[in-house]
Amino acid sequence: MRSHYCGQINERHIDQTVTLCGWAHRRRDHGGVIFLDLRDREGLVQVVYDPAQHEVFTTAERVRSEYVLRVTGKVRRRPAGTVNPHMATGQIEILGTTLEILNRAETPPFMLDDDTVTEENRLRFRYLDLRRPSMQQNLKLRSAVARYFRHYLDEHGFLEIETPMLTRATPEGARDYLVPSRTHAGEFFALPQSPQLFKQLLMMAGMDRYYQIVRCFRDEDLRADRQPEFTQLDIETSFLEEEQIMTLMEGMIREVFAKVLEVPLHKPFPRMTYAHAMQRYGSDKPDLRIPLELVDLADVMREVEFKVFSGPAQDPQGRVAALRLPHGSELTRKEIDAYTAYVAVFGAKGLAYIKVNDVTQGRDGLQSPIVKNLSDTALTAIVARTAAQSGDLIFFGADKAKVVNEALGALRIKLGHDRKLVQQGWQPLWVVDFPMFDYDPIEKRHVALHHPFTAPKPEHVDLLESNPGACLSRAYDMVLNGTEIGGGSMRIFRPEQQAKVFQQLGISPAEAQDKFGFLLEALKYGCPPHGGIAFGLDRLVMLMVGAASIREVMAFPKTQTASCLLTHAPSPVAEKQLRELHIRLRQPTPGAEGKS
Repeated sequence: MRSHYCGQINERHIDQTVTLCGWAHRRRDHGGVIFLDLRDREGLVQVVYDPAQHEVFTTAERVRSEYVLRVTGKVRRRPAGTVNPHMATGQIEILGTTLEILNRAETPPFMLDDDTVTEENRLRFRYLDLRRPSMQQNLKLRSAVARYFRHYLDEHGFLEIETPMLTRATPEGARDYLVPSRTHAGEFFALPQSPQLFKQLLMMAGMDRYYQIVRCFRDEDLRADRQPEFTQLDIETSFLEEEQIMTLMEGMIREVFAKVLEVPLHKPFPRMTYAHAMQRYGSDKPDLRIPLELVDLADVMREVEFKVFSGPAQDPQGRVAALRLPHGSELTRKEIDAYTAYVAVFGAKGLAYIKVNDVTQGRDGLQSPIVKNLSDTALTAIVARTAAQSGDLIFFGADKAKVVNEALGALRIKLGHDRKLVQQGWQPLWVVDFPMFDYDPIEKRHVALHHPFTAPKPEHVDLLESNPGACLSRAYDMVLNGTEIGGGSMRIFRPEQQAKVFQQLGISPAEAQDKFGFLLEALKYGCPPHGGIAFGLDRLVMLMVGAASIREVMAFPKTQTASCLLTHAPSPVAEKQLRELHIRLRQPTPGAEGKS
């Protein structure tokens, strides 16, 4: 039906006759001459209709926004003074000779160039929202990223293999989406949170190098970079150590950035231990573009009379840290109060601060309600260790280490953006040497920091039983500009070691056999050393296009409440379907509303 895409017409096509199909982006009537901006996924082109061609001109007069059109005409150079340098097709226009209205359109609920449309309307009319050039560019870039991923992995001997979408519920990680079985009454499949166990089984099957661009499902609370269903690039290899896997994956990310964005990423990516990241940045995914760092002050505060500081400083599980903000003395009390409210979300009970008005005057040059509670020795040490200068402001965190890290880590990011301290460019890094376990004080047991199949560092194997809290894993995360884009590890490949990890996680032998019996069985039959990684495709593309939410790079995302405004899912189903699935809905008790 067409010879070219609209956005691909340029000066090389002058004097050629072309046929185009697309949507009427805009119609303008200038002194009897009609200009149509015709749009398709490749861009816009201007089509001109002369009133001398009465029949086609009459058709052009009937065109309205978003009509679907087929146009034939001759490409010509735009008259002097009418060139549009902001359009790829701005040097030329098409003198239309025919015009066919393939389909009419009602007046759309919003114009595509309207930046004030609510997200609710964008998601409700997503098929219209996706006509926006920006959204089409996002999805085209996403397609290119996936294409170059496949090309790189194919070139390095990986096999693309699909794994099941209907699988078994897992006891670790986020909540599963459950699928009731019609043929097995009272039993359920689960949609996969990841293909983790299947890709390990593929290594046991001798596939050696596997990858898959796969949909995953997690029934968890949502935020800007989370969705109930998302896409990841899943990878597993045999007979490679973590250094080799990380080098291979670095090369893939560098190639994707070079091919898609024409941006070189430095080689090699820096490495940072988990402990170092938490100490300096309060986060295991530090944004290195922000030149602010946390500074430990426990030794300085251990003997001060101010219990707010000395208590956490003397607590083995506590932390006292400072965050210096250059030129922060400019902040008003109202702004400081706003930051205090912000860190409260992360469990901080307050946000102590000191304004450094004049560093040369000692105590007299410092302004804060807490100065009177600290000795000259402590104040001098604080100023020296934070390298504070006149005009700076020092924020403090004092609490359990987890609370301080989360609160000051988040404050560091917010201050970086609010104060325009974020440097331009890309800052990738690897975070390594993660703890094997985290301790859950509510359940009073260890939980896997990554997942229960992550291998411990060889020199820490004995700690699995003697001191699990000190045991480090062979895990590695790739972080880009403060966002984790990939996480992986070497896997446990010996059954006795897997049994020890299950024991530390409070998974009994009977439960392990029930949940993971197929994996434990497979481990007995010659499992190779193996490891892998998974990259969040949505998150990566979100960063590459500069979007604030992964919804901007997904064709049909869900809302913050995990619903689809376009199709009105989830929705009730017929009673007949429920009976076939052996399900009966529990009806609310009359009069129970409002009772506790």
